Amino acid sequence: MSFFTNIIDWLIQVVPQMLIGCRLTVKLFLVTIVLSIPLGLILTFLYTGKNWIVKKVVGFYILIMRGTPLLLQIFFIFFGLPFVPVIGPYLVIEDRFTAGAIAFVLNYAAYFAEIFRGGILSVDKGQYEAAKVLGISEMQTKFKIVIPQMFRISLPAVANETIILLKDTALITTLGLSDLLKVTNDIVNRTTEVGAYALAAAFYLVLSYFLSILFKKLEKKFAF
Repeated sequence: MSFFTNIIDWLIQVVPQMLIGCRLTVKLFLVTIVLSIPLGLILTFLYTGKNWIVKKVVGFYILIMRGTPLLLQIFFIFFGLPFVPVIGPYLVIEDRFTAGAIAFVLNYAAYFAEIFRGGILSVDKGQYEAAKVLGISEMQTKFKIVIPQMFRISLPAVANETIILLKDTALITTLGLSDLLKVTNDIVNRTTEVGAYALAAAFYLVLSYFLSILFKKLEKKFAF
């Protein structure tokens, strides 16, 4: 009985601390999702547009963001930007959360851009021609015909990338911010109770589970 009592007492002690760290984790996740998906959509349209210069620039941006580690990008934005020649002093970001969020948004926008591009390429070309014959403008075709189908096609990949994002938020601990992982490490270092890692894993699993349920409902809603 005392064993279970000790477990309950331990949970009462550490769970509130972990919930505080979880709040920062969820905040970073939401900021990244809310900003990176629209940015990714904009990048997609620029990348699939007719201006070849813009396509090259966007393509290079996506290559850099996807070809280098997110952790390196976080370090560069917070520690490296001030040392950029000429404009460096104007790029200083003192708030660690802001620096981390910018890195996450820029990184995930590139991934979402590629996902959306794949969705656009999967839309039957005949629909563009049919819309043109019916006198539908290019803008209306894009927003009323292409984008809805693109989202439906891209939804499984977006769901997968979103769950990856949730786990990647743990990288923000490298900036010294008290996210779920940082709080967990502090608990383990202070109490030597490694069971805190299992509890942290449970938090991530629960959050991932709810995201999976949400996207399954969205897939059913947009299925046709």
